[in-house]
Amino acid sequence: MTSFFTKSSTNFTQQQTRPRLAVTLGDPAGIGPEVVLKALADPDVTKDCHITVVGTSALLQAGLKSRLSEQSLPSQTKELSIIDVPLDSEITIGTGNAASGAASFAYMETAIARTLCGEFDAIVTAPIAKSAWKAAGHHYPGQTELLAIRAGVDKFGMLFVARSPHTGWTLRTLLTTTHIPLCQVAETLSPQLMTAKLDLLEKCLREDFGIEKGKIAIAGLNPHSGEQGQLGREEIDWLIPWLEQERQKRPHLQLDGPIPPDTMWVKPGQAWFGSGISSAHDGYLALYHDQGLIPVKLMAFDRAVNTSIGLPFIRTSPDHGTAFDIAGKGIADATSMKAAIRLATQLAYQRQNCSS
Repeated sequence: MTSFFTKSSTNFTQQQTRPRLAVTLGDPAGIGPEVVLKALADPDVTKDCHITVVGTSALLQAGLKSRLSEQSLPSQTKELSIIDVPLDSEITIGTGNAASGAASFAYMETAIARTLCGEFDAIVTAPIAKSAWKAAGHHYPGQTELLAIRAGVDKFGMLFVARSPHTGWTLRTLLTTTHIPLCQVAETLSPQLMTAKLDLLEKCLREDFGIEKGKIAIAGLNPHSGEQGQLGREEIDWLIPWLEQERQKRPHLQLDGPIPPDTMWVKPGQAWFGSGISSAHDGYLALYHDQGLIPVKLMAFDRAVNTSIGLPFIRTSPDHGTAFDIAGKGIADATSMKAAIRLATQLAYQRQNCSS
């Protein structure tokens, strides 16, 4: 099994219970059902966990089986554990609309409710289309926000995790702001929000990845981190003073920043592709969506995992979209879905260790 942990934290024992994962199909008109089935066909993905698919049985049995080669499917597709959520309307593969949005929303609601009742240890979600959710009357910025609302938490975050196939180094990037327009980023950022996100990242590194004394890089907002107020005053007015206070509060952490956004990703890029692992950080705190996700997708588009932190349960998801343009063609890459299932399994094991 590919590990996202340090060597000292991957100590699975026979006494541990195999984690119970709910895997949603995402938007049934997209590639979600395909990548789920392809992932479940890999015994290395399923050997350390119990997986229950949350979706529509008829779609899995009829629609996708005719579009995928037999080698792409689990050997016992008809024996998969499935929580069947019937469709209200017919789905057109490759077309996201109100019908597919209603279905993917129902899958999520079912998985969340069953997990909150204690039936599952983690949720792995295939991609949805936010526009299809809105067309179906569900106005949420994304799956992360729905999960937080249903779980009753107001401090949560989107952490992107990926393990380099070249060096084995693990990239962990947390977004301070998420699904908001770029013009709202500066007014949304505040010392209070930064502290809340740093709290989440520190706790996640410690409890989920076994890193007690982490090194965290914190991005600046403006070009050159403001260049002493010449290119923007956010750094000099509050970001640098906030960071100095956090260093005093957290002497066990190495907090570096605010690092100019155009150079912050040089060391992780080197660690990802072949050198400089020792100088890379354990976690990266980006201030807005594209500042964090452009480098993540550049390095790890096919294997990055979106992990919701701050929830009372584990949630992971592949870091890609519905890809309606290739849906139903049998050519979707399941690498990121496999990584999402593996990471959910490992995080569940890690939490067992912490609670035992």
